[in-house]
Amino acid sequence: MTRWIGFRHDGAAGFGRLDGETITEFTGDLFGAPTATGRTLPLAEVTIDLPCRPSKLIALWNNFGALAEKLELARPEAPLFLIKPANTYRPSGATVIVPEAAGRALYEGELGIVIGKVDGQPARDLSEADAMAHVFGFTCINDVTSAPILKADASFTQWARAKGLDGFGPFGPVIATGLAPETLTVRTLVNGRERQNFPISDMLMPVPRLVSLLSQGMTLEPGDIIACGTSVGSGPIPKGANVEIVIDGIGTLTNRFE
Repeated sequence: MTRWIGFRHDGAAGFGRLDGETITEFTGDLFGAPTATGRTLPLAEVTIDLPCRPSKLIALWNNFGALAEKLELARPEAPLFLIKPANTYRPSGATVIVPEAAGRALYEGELGIVIGKVDGQPARDLSEADAMAHVFGFTCINDVTSAPILKADASFTQWARAKGLDGFGPFGPVIATGLAPETLTVRTLVNGRERQNFPISDMLMPVPRLVSLLSQGMTLEPGDIIACGTSVGSGPIPKGANVEIVIDGIGTLTNRFE
């Protein structure tokens, strides 16, 4: 397993391989053939940045059996999703300012699939058999939602606006490669208290099928992220709270919400 991290050091952005508390710096294309620079940096001396810059973050709805059962939702035949814009992205450690207009913000701990590239070929119209070759790795995501905005208008559920506010899509702290996603568990802690704990094996559409279906007619670019959806336990974020999304093998995404 390799864990890739983005960072800022002395005002410059970089990326590298995280080994314990030390970063081995690389240069070039993370999703191509990055080259080690020969420099190492202590994790404590850098500011954690985004591990990649997605052209799009695809966020799933109704993709876990336990939540579908609780809400009495039918199993979807195709992925139900929205796309979160780049203004939502924040790295681990960043403070998210919840605007007054958002009202009550909700946390949603999720696994993120990070798309790579294979022999320069785009991830489009993939079969399930080919889908995993286009998965570079996995990350942690907090798919934050404004509850009041979501259903403010009875004629239209405002998914994009409710989930598209500044800072409402933190992810990181790393991209971990070489993991078997079906073995992972997502935990969400609010001020240290566990609020969510659910297995990825409960996904209605497992990773290969999800990537394959999303790629039908829509090119998935290197660095794009698919937020796999959340399960039971989503709830409000108190003002001033620290929210942690924990996935063993990846790490802990931590953000303070003001």
